[in-house]
Amino acid sequence: MGVFYQKEIETMSRKELEALQFERLKWQINRCYESSPFYREKWEKAGFKPKYLNSLADVRNIPVVTKDELRDEQAKYPPFGRYVLAPRSEWRELHPSSGTTGNPVNTIWSERDVNSITEVTARMMWGFGVRPGDIIQNGFSYGLWVAGMSAHYAARKLGCFVIPVGAQLSKRQIEYFKNPGSDVLLCTPSFALHIAEKMSEEGISPNEIPLRIGAFGGEGGTENPSTRSRLEAGLGIDAYDFYGLAEIGPTFAAECTEKAGLHWAEDHYLIEIINPETMDPCVEGEIGVLVISHLTREATPMVRYWTNDLAKMVVEPCRCGRTHARSPGGILGRADDLVVYKGAKFYPSQVEKVIRGFDCLSNEFRIELTYDEKRGVDVCTVIVEKVTEIDENVFIPQLKKALKEELMVTPEISVKPFGYIERTAFKAKRLFDLRKK
Repeated sequence: MGVFYQKEIETMSRKELEALQFERLKWQINRCYESSPFYREKWEKAGFKPKYLNSLADVRNIPVVTKDELRDEQAKYPPFGRYVLAPRSEWRELHPSSGTTGNPVNTIWSERDVNSITEVTARMMWGFGVRPGDIIQNGFSYGLWVAGMSAHYAARKLGCFVIPVGAQLSKRQIEYFKNPGSDVLLCTPSFALHIAEKMSEEGISPNEIPLRIGAFGGEGGTENPSTRSRLEAGLGIDAYDFYGLAEIGPTFAAECTEKAGLHWAEDHYLIEIINPETMDPCVEGEIGVLVISHLTREATPMVRYWTNDLAKMVVEPCRCGRTHARSPGGILGRADDLVVYKGAKFYPSQVEKVIRGFDCLSNEFRIELTYDEKRGVDVCTVIVEKVTEIDENVFIPQLKKALKEELMVTPEISVKPFGYIERTAFKAKRLFDLRKK
């Protein structure tokens, strides 16, 4: 297969790709309107009918779907809501969202869905260098969380040897690095950094293990230059970004070996970047909210799902030769993680960029928002961990200056000893709003 897993699909011209997308979108819109009371009621209320879809651009006339709407729908019509379109005989797996921001949303995979999810995940893994015979150490959680299963299926399809370790303790992860000697690690970037810390504490050099590739998802940050540098140096690997979400697909976008942004599987997903204030499409390269529609999903299709993830998109072909759209920088933050402090607006990912540029600090940090009742003002404090002895009188002003240059505002700084912040094998929580509601 060479560079490409599915060359004909991955190198389609833009014209061919958009024609394919339009045909598949029409199929999806028609079946949702005819068979889903959830979609039909929502669209009729907005004045939309399938006959109004005459081009891909017309998709913007369809109202977006939010996670809160899905939660409400499943609460009113338990357990799966009125947008399950595949017959029960075709249901194969149930996968809820993580529930980190509220009640989980249930998603069903049909037999056809399992096959397409496996195919797309295999394509993405091939793109960042996985090959038959590789030992895949799958550190994504198994069970109900989607990423573990999709990566497992894809690794088998690629002819790899899979270690389904899941989000086990870092000690077990390190043992498998050495024996049988994993080639590829899949997990969240936070967990990978924690494993690298433990390796360093135990005096294990990255040169002592055969690991060569790490692909990290479940949270943003891998494409942040300082984070990627720490991942690559700490584990002795090439680090790649890997993206998915339960409601849409567990692992359907990833970097290739050029490390030039997430490649989207546009034959299965229609990708939009939307200005959240105007709800108009963003121009190429402009940051907005990622909105995704299923083109081939059978059981629980999403049409214009509002992910709340921030990204930008370009359609120029990648240096690797793939023609599907990319998002340079990956996921740049969450729209609901926006911090407004003293008139400035910033995201935790910007703080991460600064913190991980200081070698004297650990990988971990947290942002706390509190209210000073005496002064009657909000206070934003960035909590960091030191890994070496520092003169705080000298260091804190340096860190404040770097943060101000990035954020356009100066937060308070609290320096803690190494290990103060709890580590996680799942999604790391960075922002804590402790103000009284």
